[in-house]
Amino acid sequence: MTTKTAQGGTGGKTAAGTGRGAPDHGSTSGSTGGFAGAVASEWVKLSSVRAPLLCLLAGLAMTGVFTFYYASIARINGHPVQPVGNAAASSVVLVQFAFVVLATVAVTSEYSTGGMRSSLLWVPRRHRVQAAKAVVVAVVAFVAGTVFAAVGTAVAWGAFGGRASFEAGTVLAQVLAVGVYQALVAVLTVGTAFAARHPAGSLSVLVTLLWALPSVLLGLGGPQLAAVAGRLPHGAGDRFLRAVADAPPTAATAVLTVAAWAAAAHLAGLYVLRRRDA
Repeated sequence: MTTKTAQGGTGGKTAAGTGRGAPDHGSTSGSTGGFAGAVASEWVKLSSVRAPLLCLLAGLAMTGVFTFYYASIARINGHPVQPVGNAAASSVVLVQFAFVVLATVAVTSEYSTGGMRSSLLWVPRRHRVQAAKAVVVAVVAFVAGTVFAAVGTAVAWGAFGGRASFEAGTVLAQVLAVGVYQALVAVLTVGTAFAARHPAGSLSVLVTLLWALPSVLLGLGGPQLAAVAGRLPHGAGDRFLRAVADAPPTAATAVLTVAAWAAAAHLAGLYVLRRRDA
């Protein structure tokens, strides 16, 4: 498409309308506010619609129900005493999808409405747009994930009925670990959504990667398949979410594994964003 210049002439293609050969920088006319401005813009866009709030409320509700159920089963069946934070850590397998949907909507809604063209017009550096979205959803996911884990731990403590142990340091570490994991999942989702550019495609990939594939691998059994499942995002995440210190991989290695998945998805999304029109 073409744009009218101030003199009434015809300019070239805008940053949002360029094809795969478009440069990753735009005109210096106008003020974009740099990266801080891009982050502020993404925060306004995310907080001005209802969908993210609904996702967070759903995540909080799922955390409460799951942790109560987990602790009740442990009490009823007389499971060995375990850290109370394990209930919140276990709830992540379900609650993570609240953040997956939130981050997916933050990206794909702009493609479906055409808003991405405006975003790339005001912030022509495409990597800055993607990074700003990733930062905003990661911060939201970390804060909300930490709060959810704290609430879930409180719910589980009563439902365990004495089948759980409480150590302040362990509880704090697990609550923060849940927040870190949810933030990494949000970044992973942003990259996937930019690559897929459609909610159905993005969610299909993420449900398969975060739940279906690990479940199949663990269901088939065998140490080799279990090892593969342990290198997938949730398999590695579960390792540092739980208070376990007697088996490899270490918590640090597990965090780096999830971060590597998030980085790979981010780079894949950036590759598509730079080569395809909005």
